[in-house]
Amino acid sequence: MAFFDWLGALPGAAAQGIIWGIMAIGVYITYKILDVADLTVDGSICTGGAVCAVLVTSGVNVWVALAVATVAGILCGLLTGFFHTFMGIPAILAGILTQLILWSVNLKIMGQANLAVPSRAFKVLIAASRVPKSLLVLAGFMIVLIAVLYWFFGTEMGASLRATGSNIQMSRAQGINTELNKIFGLALSNGVVALSGALLTQYQGFADINMGRGAIVIGLASVIIGEAVTARFAKNFAVKLLGVILGGVIYYFVYQTVVFLGLDTDLLKMLSAIVVAIFLAVPYWKKRYFSNPKKKEEKRDA
Repeated sequence: MAFFDWLGALPGAAAQGIIWGIMAIGVYITYKILDVADLTVDGSICTGGAVCAVLVTSGVNVWVALAVATVAGILCGLLTGFFHTFMGIPAILAGILTQLILWSVNLKIMGQANLAVPSRAFKVLIAASRVPKSLLVLAGFMIVLIAVLYWFFGTEMGASLRATGSNIQMSRAQGINTELNKIFGLALSNGVVALSGALLTQYQGFADINMGRGAIVIGLASVIIGEAVTARFAKNFAVKLLGVILGGVIYYFVYQTVVFLGLDTDLLKMLSAIVVAIFLAVPYWKKRYFSNPKKKEEKRDA
């Protein structure tokens, strides 16, 4: 009986996984493409949710609420970019400062610690009570987002952004404005994160001041799991982005399994952090402990 209950909970876990996978794409943009450690996401995901909740409960069209929430996230990224580039603050500290500022901003936006957005009272696109429909809507968001980002990173601006993260010195030598690219990348990343926050608010039916706590860990876990799953055939950029969302879905499948096994869910974030640390260490361990010394010598001789 418990097994069938677990199976019945998987569609809901998949919906949450896609939402957090969209957030993880924002993390992927800064962490993998821009090569910047950005901790703004813990605050900007809540900003997106707070803005969406306030607008929807005020009678604003849900599509407009999503757009404004995304713009709010872009502004969060711009603030981090300003701290990092104009004020010379290290990226990781700039993100922490923005995150602290957003705690107060998010409280002011909602006027309280949490704000309910029940699907029965307000018109929303997705809701936990309508999982099959929500999955279809989320699949649409996922496809459109991947398509837009795939197109963008193929443009000249997108290529310069990738070049900045790949080799900042060479990019500067080629006349690329790396400071502007960092700001733009941070803004784009947090815009995507805020969009996921707006979707999460609609799905769970409320926005909460703590809804972003630990988001960076979930985002990194999704990115790393997605890379591990699609490592053999993820040469295409769109496939890599799809893998990130798949990582989010797998993460929430594991979460659901932990719940049904009766394990302490308070320890899940700790377990996630340990998994992320291990996956991050694997390339280093391979290089240091498992690489073939004979191959190294052959390369040197060649």
